Amino acid sequence: MAKGLIRYWAAARAAAGVAEEPYDAATLEQALTTAAAGRDLEFERVIARSSYLVDGDPVGTRDHASVRLPDGGTVEVLPPFAGG
Repeated sequence: MAKGLIRYWAAARAAAGVAEEPYDAATLEQALTTAAAGRDLEFERVIARSSYLVDGDPVGTRDHASVRLPDGGTVEVLPPFAGG
């Protein structure tokens, strides 16, 4: 398992109730599943619509189970943004 940090932005931060939290997971899917445990459906709705960066690299449409997380890495959770 890798240990790192998940950072939440905008609506993701509001739904999570925190700006950031640690992860202890091998994959992005595992980290998000753990993060969702004990949180409400709004959190799950927001993360389902979000985009992700792992150490600055976009995850894009890759299956989250295939995205390996690095030890000491950072996952950025970017919900859809409105405006211009």
